[in-house]
Amino acid sequence: MSLLDGSALAALPAHAQLLLAHGDVPTGGARTGVLLAAIGLGAFHGLNPGMGWLFATSFGLQERNRAAIVRSMLPIAVGHELSVLPVAVATAVFASQATRAVVVGVLAVLLVGFGTYLLLRRRHFRWVGMRLSARQLAWWSFLMSTATGAGLMLAPFIAGGSGGDHVLEHALSGSLWTAVLAAIVHGLSMLVVATTVALAVYSIFGLRILRTAWVNMDRIWAIAFIGAGVFVWLG
Repeated sequence: MSLLDGSALAALPAHAQLLLAHGDVPTGGARTGVLLAAIGLGAFHGLNPGMGWLFATSFGLQERNRAAIVRSMLPIAVGHELSVLPVAVATAVFASQATRAVVVGVLAVLLVGFGTYLLLRRRHFRWVGMRLSARQLAWWSFLMSTATGAGLMLAPFIAGGSGGDHVLEHALSGSLWTAVLAAIVHGLSMLVVATTVALAVYSIFGLRILRTAWVNMDRIWAIAFIGAGVFVWLG
């Protein structure tokens, strides 16, 4: 339902009247919510040692140089972004083309199914060797991010902030822009947090913190997937 009365709506350009009448345009509040969620998920990935900061810390220890940590984090962040961005864009396009019921059903099944797979799997993604070039680091990060569904967790937030009518090109354009922006801020958040943790472990805590403060981030991530799927279905 439009928030404007009939005279005010009639004064707007034709395309604006159409968008407001459908009420499916990503609003400023919805877009802010998507970006905040993207930042939060990026911070979570940055805290996970399996997503890059442990690799970066090992580079710093090998070269006994903090700059090596920063240099290694850049290709790791690029690989992460290359995994997340296509999923974010695909989600925005899908959410703009399908009905809300279809989007909710598909996302709920994907999230719960992938979370269950992560929770029950016995074999984990592994990489042989710790002396990697920048290209190998980016490739490792891409594979690790893809294997753990880094971009998929953004899907319910991006779909929730997308337009739902396939005839509205403006709504689709706005949704794509929101998806791209969400993927970028997600990657930046991951980069900042992971680099900060790697530098703190290198300079202050040392690797002994892994023995005294280890948290199974993979299990938390898997449970979060299942919870997100249930939330999408019930919401």
